[in-house]
This record gives sequence, structure tokens and C-alpha cells, in this order.
Amino acid sequence: MKIIHCADLHLDSKMSAHLSEEKAKERRYEILATFEKMVSYATQNDIQAIMIAGDMFDTAKDKLKRIKNRVLSIIEKTSDIDFLYLRGNHDNDDFFQDLKYTPNNLKLFSSQWTTYTYSDIVITGLEFNSENTSSSNIYSDLVLNEHNFNIVLLHGQVSIYGDNKREEIINLSKLQNKYIDYLALGHIHSYELNKLDDRGIWCYSGCLEGRGFDECGKKGFVVLNIQDKNLSYEFIPIAERTIHDISVDISAILNTDELMELINLKIFQIPSKDLLKITLIGTTTEETDLDLDYLIQQIKTAYYVCKISDKTEPKIDYLKYQHDISLKGEFIRTVTALNDISETEKNKIIMLGIHALLGKELKI
Repeated sequence: MKIIHCADLHLDSKMSAHLSEEKAKERRYEILATFEKMVSYATQNDIQAIMIAGDMFDTAKDKLKRIKNRVLSIIEKTSDIDFLYLRGNHDNDDFFQDLKYTPNNLKLFSSQWTTYTYSDIVITGLEFNSENTSSSNIYSDLVLNEHNFNIVLLHGQVSIYGDNKREEIINLSKLQNKYIDYLALGHIHSYELNKLDDRGIWCYSGCLEGRGFDECGKKGFVVLNIQDKNLSYEFIPIAERTIHDISVDISAILNTDELMELINLKIFQIPSKDLLKITLIGTTTEETDLDLDYLIQQIKTAYYVCKISDKTEPKIDYLKYQHDISLKGEFIRTVTALNDISETEKNKIIMLGIHALLGKELKI
């Protein structure tokens, strides 16, 4: 049997953090198209079930209903594949719960352990809420047959010991030695897989599409192939656009042209359709003269979205100006003599002052 494990789809996400209104709308429909592409992959590759480990949607059930209705239509039309949907922390006001008619191939979970059986492959899941997470029975109530191939579906943050103060914490130690073969997880938006115990593994499939610069790298889903209770698995990248955060150390750079050349060496292999954030790191001196607005203008048209983040630290060689007889030297000696501010603040003040003396604009 082949099964897809996916999670954190956020199909109706507002996408407004880093995008214009026009591009946010475009990205919403791209995420929906990626979901459709995953379903097409399933129909073409003999997938029998798609497990969705939480956060299918992102807004209240009466918002962006065109997208929600489109998802329902996709599920209805793909009647030969079961969609096993477990709500996550973004799904509290869920669209599917109030449907007058639920498609036969849409299998829902609840705040109690719910099981769906496919011969000797058993999929069991539970949705966390404030009541069941405070119960001492939540893990002891999970009883699995050791002779089956057992998949457990949950949405939350894994922890070795657990933490009842937060609903989404999954206590891995209490899931060990319970005959789990594959623990299918949602909540973390990057692919991650690790050992649960001597028998099983746990896995975050990650999201299908990155939505912000904290969701960089390849995104997709996991395909499970279970034959005679033996498991093989593969991560399938599927995102329409990849998000990149490229660090560039400018410590040895003095001017904009040099920085532009260095950045081009770092980004030339990144497809133009992707989203790019360039993070400048390292140190700058009073001789560093960079025009970041010019850089953005030169780069932004080459990518779907491009941002530059300046994380550099100013560094001044005070000894060089110890005996400098000039307005600059006097200014630096005056600032360095201040005792009520930090070295970092002194550096920033000196950098601003020097650039002001030179008639240059410096943004810190």
C-alpha cells in the first residue's frame, strides 16, 4: 500500500507578510495548485490514501470560501483515494466540521483516538485540545496491535518529556514501545525524520510551499510504500517556488560594486521564479560605503521577491585616530571617551558621524 503523508498546507493563508496584495493572491492560488499537483501525483502513482497531519486551512470557515470549496471539490472528484484529515492548531474553526454532506473518502479525526484500517495497516490519530492534553490517559489510551503495521497521526511539537502547559507538545517518551511503525507529524514546516524506538520512526513532512523567509528550502510531501509490513519512504519536493536566505559576509568589501559582484557569485544558480532574501553579515568599517537601495533596485526585478537584510556590525580601529589632528579624529576621541554607552553603540555613533562628515547617508 502506498500512502502520502503531508501537513501544514495553509491553503487559504493570507500571505500578506512579505508580498503585495496582488502577489499574495497569486501565491494563495499557487499553493492550491500545488495541492492539486500532489493529488495528481497520487492518482498517477497508485496512492491509496493521503494523510493530512493538520493545518489544512488558516482562516475562519466563512473566509476565502472559494478556496475551501475548491479543496472539497478536489476531494470529491478523487473518490478512489482516501483523505485522512486531522485538524491542527490553525484548524479550530474548521470548514469540514459543519458540512451537511461529507464525501465518503474524507476521513476525519476527533479529540479521541480514531482508527482507520486498511487490512493489516492501521492509521490512528488524535486531535489535541485543552481537555485531552491535561488528561493523564491520553497516551495510555492508545492501544495498538503489535502484529499490524501501525501509523499514528498527530499535530504538534515533539518533546522527549512533554509539557502540559502547551497543547501542541507531543511527548515522544510516552509513545515509545507502543508498536508504532510510523509517527506522521504536522506543525513543523520542514522535512525532518528520526528514530522513535527500536521499531518505529517519527517524521515531519513539512509544508508543500514555503510562505515566508522562515520557511526556506525544499518543500513537499512524503510517500510511504508498505509491503508485507516493511516500510520504504521518499521525500518528494513539489513546491512551485523555493524560498532562499543567502548569507553574504561583507567584512572584506568596501564599496557597492564589490558587493554586487560577491552577491552575484552567491545567487546566480537561484531560479528567477523563487523568493530571495540576502542577509549581509560580518563587519563594516568607517571606510565601508554601500548603497543598499541601489542593490535592491538592481536585484529585485530578477526574482519574484527579493529582500536585503543588514545584520552587519560596525567595527572601528580607534587607535588609528588616536593622534589624528582633524575634525574626524576629535569626533572619534570624544565618542570613545563616553562611559555610559556600550562599545556597539559607540561604533554606530562613530559610523553615522563619519558618514555625515563625508556627506554620505548611512542607514543603521
